[in-house]
Amino acid sequence: MKPLFPRTPLLAGTDVEAMRAELLSYFHQTFDRYESLFGILAGDEAYYRKPIALRHPLIFYFGHTATFFINKFILAGLIEQRIDPRLESMFAVGVDEMSWDDLDEARYAWPTVAEVADYRDKVRAVVERVIRDTAFVLPIGWKDPMWAVLMGIEHERIHLETSSVLIRQHALHYVKPHPAWAPCRESGEAPANALVDIPAGRVRLGRNFDEPIYGWDNEYGYHEAGLPAFRAARYLVSNREFLAFVEAGGYGDDGLWDEEGLGWRRFARAEHPGFWVPAGGGWRLRLLAEEVPMPWDWPVEVNCLEAQAFCRWKARESGLPVRLPTEDEWHRLYDHAGLADVPHDAPASANLHLDHWASSCPVNRFAHGELFDVVGNVWQWCETPTYPFDGFEVHPIYDDFTTPTFDGRHNIIKGGSWISTGNESRHASRYAFRRHFFQHAGFRYIVSEAPAIHPASSYETDALLSQYAEFHYGDEAFGVPNFPKAVAEIAIDAHRRLGNRRFARALDLGCATGRASFELARAFDEVIGIDFSARFIQAGARFAETGVLRYTLPDEGELVSYHERRLDVLGLAETAGRVAFWQGDACNLKAVFAGFDLILAANLIDRLYSPRRFLADVAHRLVPGGLLVLASPYTWLEEHTRREEWIGGFKKDGESYTTLDGLKDVLAGDFELVQGPQAVPFVIRETRRKHQHTLSELTVWKRLG
Repeated sequence: MKPLFPRTPLLAGTDVEAMRAELLSYFHQTFDRYESLFGILAGDEAYYRKPIALRHPLIFYFGHTATFFINKFILAGLIEQRIDPRLESMFAVGVDEMSWDDLDEARYAWPTVAEVADYRDKVRAVVERVIRDTAFVLPIGWKDPMWAVLMGIEHERIHLETSSVLIRQHALHYVKPHPAWAPCRESGEAPANALVDIPAGRVRLGRNFDEPIYGWDNEYGYHEAGLPAFRAARYLVSNREFLAFVEAGGYGDDGLWDEEGLGWRRFARAEHPGFWVPAGGGWRLRLLAEEVPMPWDWPVEVNCLEAQAFCRWKARESGLPVRLPTEDEWHRLYDHAGLADVPHDAPASANLHLDHWASSCPVNRFAHGELFDVVGNVWQWCETPTYPFDGFEVHPIYDDFTTPTFDGRHNIIKGGSWISTGNESRHASRYAFRRHFFQHAGFRYIVSEAPAIHPASSYETDALLSQYAEFHYGDEAFGVPNFPKAVAEIAIDAHRRLGNRRFARALDLGCATGRASFELARAFDEVIGIDFSARFIQAGARFAETGVLRYTLPDEGELVSYHERRLDVLGLAETAGRVAFWQGDACNLKAVFAGFDLILAANLIDRLYSPRRFLADVAHRLVPGGLLVLASPYTWLEEHTRREEWIGGFKKDGESYTTLDGLKDVLAGDFELVQGPQAVPFVIRETRRKHQHTLSELTVWKRLG
């Protein structure tokens, strides 16, 4: 039996020196295996010719994984000196093309292969020294500096796979067979696919941050879902099964492709899977370093758009609701098959972790209960665009590993391929690629009447909305209490002491992203939040519905940070059902918005185009004895409010006339001032190091009658 390629280590135990030795072995064997992959290239020219126009040439990837160690070690404080700043800049950032026509036309003065090989030797010495000499304790957690060592090794294992795809896409004369990368030679008749019943069940996804094994940031957090029963294909779709789609004209049938798929298909002029090679009226299959007669019983390898088009064709042909599985449904298959991660001391019971061949193999070679290839052979496209679990956090030294993929355009792949090792081989891993992207990836279809649910993935990036989201739900700054929460508490307390004592209905005018609305619902049976901005209202409504709000904030220059707020963590989950959000104009409210026991208008009146109209109308919205709570810094500006509409802040009859003077005059006859004025401070974050500190003046008015 050939030696096992080492598994990702368990980072626990009590023997630090044993762990040090295991990390050294894990690093060296990974570094060696990666370099051996480039031994498939037939000469130096193969390093500089792009296999595909969308990616860098292979010389970049030969250097990239080494520079990654140095760049991350600097950030983690494991080393202080760089080896070669020029190379560490040149090889720093790869390409995740936004679209199939997003061609990288940049020209680089690439170093020679010998120079990069020499650089890799120097990096090897640095990493070895760090592992041998750095003091650490067990378990190693994701905030520990030594986590960066695992990050570098697992990153190289990712590129072991992605570089193998590029080599497979290279012109055949640029590659040569290599004994360390021998493919499977087994092939036969493809089995007829069939459907297997998968019972209803629940899946629980996500990891705890203290789990002593390496993971990427998107694996952490929590997600749970209940799934109805469905049926799943027993086998991955084979080359033979996919041939029926090709021969039926699937690539030329526009009705089988969505808009994105149609755009890609036309641009690429695709007529068959990318690794299929037409040959004398038949087909051959491109492997890493050779073409072979088509193994019809191997899994077809396609992008997500092709897999989705096949499912639409299969649905039309069969009359059944055929589609790709969601990430949740893939986990249900995994649980149904009773699988576990690859053992540390025995070969995988799947074509996985380089334990068998350097290629795919027949789809009926590895049984997993009633199914085959639930893991291994090829990655499996899912219908789910990747998204953050509840509790997701960005790793501080790799803030752009996952977050750029939360755009609805990267679909999850599960199960791993024959070359997926380390973290990639674990069932908890969550990798995602753009739907036009090629990997060693195929698919399994399912039959289900249930729609594929896509959890919200994106982070709010609108600058003003994100600023208000942080203002309402973010961290306390400089010891100043949260402003919307504070004014809501003042309003509730005042209503309890001075109002009509009925806690039926409250109105939050100028609610923005809704924090005060949720806080008022702690006491009131029904709260309506109204804001002029549809974007703000949508954010509040989405927060009420999902319990999660995600947004980015500017830190400095182009750098941003990622934030997640949860209603349950804020203690507001049970209030969401009592809050409704509406878009509206405070100066022209619909008649239905009336009969309130309390109206809160915080930081609103000095932003209205006609505050006098609002104040003249507001009494009719309150029940007798109801309270009007106003708070404002009185920053009157003509860009918001015409000068003649100002309530105060000017000279009248030669004397200073404050906004409080104006409020007393405008509200006289309908209200009496029963509390205040009092100053309520607030802080608005502009960047990590710049905040705006303001005092809002709060007054409480009781409706007469």
